[in-house]
Order: sequence, then C-alpha cells, then structure tokens
Amino acid sequence: MQQLSEFLVTQKITPMVNRYLVATPEGGTVLAFAEQKRLALKERVTLWSGEDRTEEICTYRARNVMDLGPTCDVTGRDGEAIGSFRKDVTSSLLRSTWQLAPEDGLPAVGTERSGGIAIARRIGKVADVVLPFTVPLPFVFHFDFVRQDRPVLSVERLWGVRDRYRVQIHDPALDRRLALALSVALDAFQSR
Repeated sequence: MQQLSEFLVTQKITPMVNRYLVATPEGGTVLAFAEQKRLALKERVTLWSGEDRTEEICTYRARNVMDLGPTCDVTGRDGEAIGSFRKDVTSSLLRSTWQLAPEDGLPAVGTERSGGIAIARRIGKVADVVLPFTVPLPFVFHFDFVRQDRPVLSVERLWGVRDRYRVQIHDPALDRRLALALSVALDAFQSR
C-alpha cells in the first residue's frame, strides 16, 4: 500500500448508502472498498481491502454530530492515529478549502484548482433552490493539496455520469491510508 502513487475512486449510488471502489489507475485491481450511510448524524466510514470486508484498512470518523465544517480523525485497523482532515468553512465560502494533517508530518492545505468553477458551482446551487426547474450541471472540480508550496496530493474529478476521481500522491511520505480516506470523504462532503 505504501508504494501506491495513483488510484481511481468510483462512487456507486444505492438507495441507502454510497459505495466507493478504489482501484488501480487502469481500473483493474480493487485496492479498497467503503460504504457511507446517507443522513448519518455522525459520519463514520471504514475502508476495507475489498467488497468482502475481510481486512480493514482504516476508518475516518467525524468528531462532532452534523458539523458544517467537519473534522474527521483517521485511524488504522488497530486504532493508531494516522491523521485528520477538515473542511475550512470560512475559506470555503468562495472556493472549497480543506486542511490535511498527517499524524507524523506537517499539515497541507487543499483548494479547488479553479476559482471560476467554484463560483459557478455555488451559483448553480442557489439556482436549484430559487428556480422551480433547473438542469443539474456536472461540474468537474479538482483539488490540489500543498505544503510549503510543494504538491502533496491531487484529486481530480473525471467527466462522466458517475462520480469518479483520479487521485495522485506527490509526496512519498504521505500515508496512503490518509489519502484514501480523504478521497472518499471529498466526494461525500462536497456533494452536500
């Protein structure tokens, strides 16, 4: 798992849960599987080595119940702290911003790559509320996480009907489990 530098995250929508498959860039080998319950009061998601759920990789859980800017702690299968991530609500008013804090390293900040798309997404959300009928637009957003002006992690949403993301780990010291957990959480939290 520590050698992994790129992977794909694909969301599969079902009636009661969102399912996520993490696979190699070619989409062949499954690296992880996760389920997120919809409308959960306190977010808790476990990533498994496969859909059979025989081996736990890590878990992320929110510190608070129904938080607008959730802080989630990521732990390994034995409960060891891996790190945390949180949405920076104030900085996210115009452009979504996330803080990524590895347990054994310096924090990184992730922002949407395009300010124009960030603003267009917000206008689209307001239009959905105000107008009686709008056509949902599939905005493609990308996040770049940097630490001291150096790239750490990139999450790029791919075009398509289903939510799919290409994740690239640029910092070899970043724990892959933290990158996996954040990648799944970005889809879940950005959709709200």
